[in-house]
Amino acid sequence: MSEDQLEIRTASQRKILWTVLGLNMALAAAFGVTGLRADSSALIANGLDNASDSIVYLITLLALNRPPVWKRAAARVSGGLLILFAAGVLLDVIRRFLSDVEPLGSTMMVMAVSAAAVNALCVWLLKRIREADVTVRAATTFSTNDFIANAGVLIGGGLVIWTGQAWPDLVVGLAVAAIALKGGIRILRDANCEAGRP
Repeated sequence: MSEDQLEIRTASQRKILWTVLGLNMALAAAFGVTGLRADSSALIANGLDNASDSIVYLITLLALNRPPVWKRAAARVSGGLLILFAAGVLLDVIRRFLSDVEPLGSTMMVMAVSAAAVNALCVWLLKRIREADVTVRAATTFSTNDFIANAGVLIGGGLVIWTGQAWPDLVVGLAVAAIALKGGIRILRDANCEAGRP
């Protein structure tokens, strides 16, 4: 690949990553506000997830055109953040279980549908990046995890309305933490595999 072609590809990747970063920052703010108002552990978990995603996309942007060692280090930071996020969500679920607060199921469902549409767009944009390196693959893992988590929030919100109890919200919060943990481990393994290649 010529230097001009590399510059064009990098500019395209940078544009996509900036778009995805902006969308995730907006989602993080929306989830945070609605999660606090609705007393929903699942919404707050998704908000924290999108906030950590934003950091990952920023790291990915900084890693463009960097040596492979730098990219692997950036991916490891991303994986570590995802695992740290999973631990934080677990603590929030425990706190809300002990406080016995009932979330607003309708707010959960509306926010889940809106976020699913945004995350589907993010995944589609990231999949358009050709010859994705380890940092871009980490970013794609984050957005895919978010899309799956949104489906869980939608189901959890419906169950909260149907049962009139808080436990579905807590279950979804735990599921989001488990998805984040799995994604973090996957990213770390991917970075380690890259390190083992010649």
